[in-house]
Amino acid sequence: MPRLITDKRKRKPKRLATVNDDCTGCAGSPVCVEACPVAGCMVPIPDSDALPFERIHVDPLKCIGCTKCVGKGPDGTLLDGCPWEAIQMVSLEQYEAGHGDLPY
Repeated sequence: MPRLITDKRKRKPKRLATVNDDCTGCAGSPVCVEACPVAGCMVPIPDSDALPFERIHVDPLKCIGCTKCVGKGPDGTLLDGCPWEAIQMVSLEQYEAGHGDLPY
């Protein structure tokens, strides 16, 4: 099992993972949480629109922009991340424009 990153990130990433409405929480076994190398970055939360199911929340203060949670690689190759295309990587500028500036 790979070592999880538990240290505070040293700088803001160029991009962040965001979860869209297609997230199903993978029926309680989310692939993205397992793929993420950062402890506590991707966490299941209750899906208020579909209880008792969950969806995934990405902590923008922990995301390092590694893309390991994303399911598709170059030319549409399937990787180990999200099988539902529920995760997109957005630029830090785009994220901060909609959510305000992030510290570190």
